[in-house]
Amino acid sequence: MWGQKPKRVPHRQKANNLTNKGESMKNILVGVSYLGTNYSGWQRQDNSLGIQEVIENAFEEIGEKGVIIYASGRTDAGVHAYEQCFSCMVMFSDIKKLPMALNSKLPSDIRILWAKEVDEDFHARFSAHKKTYQYRVKTAKVESPFDEFMTAYIPYTLDLDKMQKASEHILGTHDFSAFCSSKTTVPDFERTIYNFNILKDGDLYIFEITGNGFLYNMVRIIVGTMVDVGRGKILPSDVKKIIDQKDRANAGKTMPAKGLALKKVEY
Repeated sequence: MWGQKPKRVPHRQKANNLTNKGESMKNILVGVSYLGTNYSGWQRQDNSLGIQEVIENAFEEIGEKGVIIYASGRTDAGVHAYEQCFSCMVMFSDIKKLPMALNSKLPSDIRILWAKEVDEDFHARFSAHKKTYQYRVKTAKVESPFDEFMTAYIPYTLDLDKMQKASEHILGTHDFSAFCSSKTTVPDFERTIYNFNILKDGDLYIFEITGNGFLYNMVRIIVGTMVDVGRGKILPSDVKKIIDQKDRANAGKTMPAKGLALKKVEY
């Protein structure tokens, strides 16, 4: 059934693919779309089900023993992807048929979109140049059941013009310390944002942001800050001050995970 959570399979001992005679290993890049509602995020975990584990188990079911997949980046629990990318080494004979084979073993909320062979030194994470995330917010007074999984709801009117003016301060290269979780442990908080568009369709607001990388909860906090601007709680010009002050307490709240989706990865 669509949306039904698959049972967790214990982590298996990885086998050696090189023992199969007459076959050579291929490095492949794969596009995958998923609804993150039922999962604890991308990464394989000991006590909960991650999307990585489900896909690796599907590889094993089609005879690709010991495959470990490497994503362009992790998505958090409840976050979705229109097109996440991962790379891995396989011995599958016809890569064009791989999506169909994997989809036959995957739950319906995870779909392999395409697969192609890439250079031996290609890595889905380290070879990525840009990523685009989309965040969806509705301001309707009553939440629609059709938007339950992929749209955040707020019962406030938002000023689109003010949010668009505020978004200009996000563009460029900055230290985004104010726009990441306090749990972030990376040594470098500097990221470059290339595009940030905010569109309105009725009571639906779509935030699309493209950058060279993102910190933990960065997009969700940026959107939370834009919502504060749209509500009139802070001025558009305040966003530059928040960036310069590098204090998480000055930025907006972290928006719910369900409104966020990885839209595209560029190589």
